Amino acid sequence: MKKIALPTRNGMIDDHFGHCEFYTIVTVGGDGRISGSETMPSPQGCGCKSNIAARLSQDGVTVMLAGNMGQGALDKLGASGIEVIRGCHGAVADVVEAYLAGRLHDSGMGCSHHGGEGHQCHNR
Repeated sequence: MKKIALPTRNGMIDDHFGHCEFYTIVTVGGDGRISGSETMPSPQGCGCKSNIAARLSQDGVTVMLAGNMGQGALDKLGASGIEVIRGCHGAVADVVEAYLAGRLHDSGMGCSHHGGEGHQCHNR
């Protein structure tokens, strides 16, 4: 069993994981098929300053399929044992199916708006 998290807004991947409406958590069974999904409310504020990485990890999430994020968030997710694939776009179900089919690869691109301690990211 594998759990995948996707930052979501209106049924689509939100371009910036830390400002999403909620996280869709998809469970994939041993047969490689989606066996269920649930939602987790997104904490207020920037994702890299929240405890979302720890919460997702405690829930068993091992993969994050995201549109974009800053290096701080990427580092926190990685430290929590969550593999991140950036550059995802589209409907949640389509993105999960593309991942399961092996068609998604990390874009290597991050949010360049993250700077010092008091940063404000407007990458939406």
